Amino acid sequence: MSGSMQEFLVISTQKAADDVQAALLNLPEDKRGWKPTDKARSALDQLAEIAILTGHTADLISSGKWTLGDDFNGYVKEKDALAQDWPGIQALLKTNVAKMVTAIQAVPDTELEKSIDMPWGPMKMAQIMAYPYWNMTYHEGQINYIGSML
Repeated sequence: MSGSMQEFLVISTQKAADDVQAALLNLPEDKRGWKPTDKARSALDQLAEIAILTGHTADLISSGKWTLGDDFNGYVKEKDALAQDWPGIQALLKTNVAKMVTAIQAVPDTELEKSIDMPWGPMKMAQIMAYPYWNMTYHEGQINYIGSML
């Protein structure tokens, strides 16, 4: 890890993981699985997504290839099951944030502009490295909004 971007993303990703978990823990325990509408998502569902996708993003950075596959229904089933298990979410998130930090630290500055083919088109390595940080921050806002509705 030689560049300031990697340093920023390591620190920011770790902080975002702490902040999004704090947002969830600020909700009453009986409301963490609550959805404001039938089409909305619960806080636990959002944390399950974060835990899973952070690991897949770390794998993508390490391999340089999309590894999630095309089985969206399988991902949804995995996420829905994990969303019922707060200790499982915490454990997976801790593991995958550490994995993400290691992946970010291994990216040299010369690879930041490298393009990786994604199902929706190419993305730069720097964009992919920032995804977990962005995703956690985005969902922290959504979880805080759920709290404001209670």
